[in-house]
Amino acid sequence: MTRIGFAYNQKPDPVAAPAAELARADEEPPSSGRGAATLVAPATAPDDEYAEWDSAETIAAVERALARHGEVIRLEATDDFPQRLRDARPDIVFNIAEGLRGPNREAHVPAICEFYGIPYSGSDPFTLALCLDKSRTKEILRAHDVPTADWWLVRSVSEITKAPARASAYPLFAKPVHEGSSKGITERNLVASPDALAPIVLELLERYQQPVLVESFLPGAEFTCGVLGNGAEARVLPLVGMNFGALPAGALPIYGFEAKWLWDRPDEPLAIFECPARISETRRAEIEDVVLRTFAALGCRDWSRIDVRLDAEGRANVVEVNPLPGILPDASDNSCLPKAARAAGMDYDALIAACLRAAAARHGVTLQGGRA
Repeated sequence: MTRIGFAYNQKPDPVAAPAAELARADEEPPSSGRGAATLVAPATAPDDEYAEWDSAETIAAVERALARHGEVIRLEATDDFPQRLRDARPDIVFNIAEGLRGPNREAHVPAICEFYGIPYSGSDPFTLALCLDKSRTKEILRAHDVPTADWWLVRSVSEITKAPARASAYPLFAKPVHEGSSKGITERNLVASPDALAPIVLELLERYQQPVLVESFLPGAEFTCGVLGNGAEARVLPLVGMNFGALPAGALPIYGFEAKWLWDRPDEPLAIFECPARISETRRAEIEDVVLRTFAALGCRDWSRIDVRLDAEGRANVVEVNPLPGILPDASDNSCLPKAARAAGMDYDALIAACLRAAAARHGVTLQGGRA
């Protein structure tokens, strides 16, 4: 039987740590409110410290899906992961571990797998590290003629006003350069004037201890696009459109912290996602072309989620790329990739299997039942 190692990071147990160090987080916001637990983080850490890690429910759901294709060995990505991986000797590792420390944290598990010569799912260490650096990602996209908003990187206070001419028109949007899951993203990040820029950038520099990306704000519609497969077989799932009209009156058209955590409540869930997005076939084809070119240019593998927003002229621009997409299992939760998969006729287990099979095919690994 195929031995499938399952690498993940699980959210800390709130009962097992001091109550004074509580923080609220989840890998993606559930519209039903289920899974939005109060969790523990160090007192000095941002309150979204574990935003990218997975809940026990998600981990169990992935394990059940994987078990249909082999024997599953849980390998939580803790400090002793390298030795446990070596001892387990899996035929392939299914990786959803986000890591915790450093700008290359998402690359740690794949790099260790490569060191031991163990096949694994998803993108390689270089692509994972690249996509977690929003500025470097934009540089690669520009080099491949993939549209993305103008930007500059602020590493220190002295650089706040040193915007290149093409990226100096307001409004601008500021965000930490090495974060995902909307960490550090609130309505305050939309900057309307020079006077408002310095305070938010200074706050982000101090809080996240990393450079801040400042980019031209794209005023058009926004879409989240899931991709499955590799090479010529890579396909874009039905597009998820952001319904900003579902936000409270006066809210800015941003899917950030407020929309995910404050306004999306069990008693009043936000109907924020529209899938399939109601757009013309011409628009859909343009977005899918941009998404697939992005997937290829950055070296993504097996699956990914790519965020796209339209500029003032209606052109599709890539906003961010997530090669380790959130995969909440509950159909009532606002989790983009599973929602897109369901719209394509795939249940949760089929989505997990699609990624596993794509990885197994790349490595020549045979799964249970002879499927690769």
